[in-house]
Amino acid sequence: MTAFFEGFVLETRAADGQRVRLRRGGEGPPVLLLHGNPQTHAMWHEVAPALTRQYAVVCPDLRGYGFSGKPPASGDHAAYAKRAMAADLVALMRDLGHEHFAVVSHDRGARVAHRLALDHPDRVTRLCTMDIVPTIEHFERADMDFAMGYYHWFFLAQPHDKPERMILRDVEDWFDLHTSREPKDRGFFHPEARADYLAALREPGTVTAICEDYRAAATIDLRHDRESRARGERLRCPLLALWGSKGRLEQWYDVPAIWRGYADSTVEARSVPSGHYLAEEAPQAVLAAVLPFLDAGR
Repeated sequence: MTAFFEGFVLETRAADGQRVRLRRGGEGPPVLLLHGNPQTHAMWHEVAPALTRQYAVVCPDLRGYGFSGKPPASGDHAAYAKRAMAADLVALMRDLGHEHFAVVSHDRGARVAHRLALDHPDRVTRLCTMDIVPTIEHFERADMDFAMGYYHWFFLAQPHDKPERMILRDVEDWFDLHTSREPKDRGFFHPEARADYLAALREPGTVTAICEDYRAAATIDLRHDRESRARGERLRCPLLALWGSKGRLEQWYDVPAIWRGYADSTVEARSVPSGHYLAEEAPQAVLAAVLPFLDAGR
């Protein structure tokens, strides 16, 4: 187990009117790392230090997650639209002096990254997504297998504050159940990362923000995705799509074919011998795929 973010600066900055907690380190071309649910930027503790040998790495907590700002719930869920979450990150990177940057992303962060690359194609030089296909594809292809396998999409999207009340009765128990889509014990996550995830979940507003993220996915995000499709908007930057071979994605979808339908540029797609949490379960395999992909853009 490597040292936890050795050489990184931990700070909080303002971006697009939101508070953003982040870690950053290294020098070179900028790379933005975006985490998933129900985690924080701490999920990159194995991958980020290796990238700093060649890159300036920025690891923020997404809006609503970790110790970043948490707008309240709203009827239209607009504060948690991936468009709004992406705008935070463009502002953050600009504030750090990075007008153009690569993005490496997982889970919910990869959904934000997909929207970021569509809305700001002049900003994103390369995009890596982990363990997703576009959100619209999940919803429009949904069947019984998806509903049972990703039941949390529909549970978390229930009206405020029904899921929040159930989760907040025992946040740690919910976290352990939620992260066990492939069976794992409490020792799976690095102890400092796990402590950060649980501390963030106990922070007022985090659980509501997570639910709002999923409510937005089923409403305003879906509308934005359909509008983008109608306008013919596609990814312009090279894409690397990774997924865990032990997970559900390749059982349900032809992942490479789906992503090629969303990109005008080069698409590389492959599985990693991992479950859903690629960067923590198989960091060396992730780095073996990500580093050559990033290096090709230098």
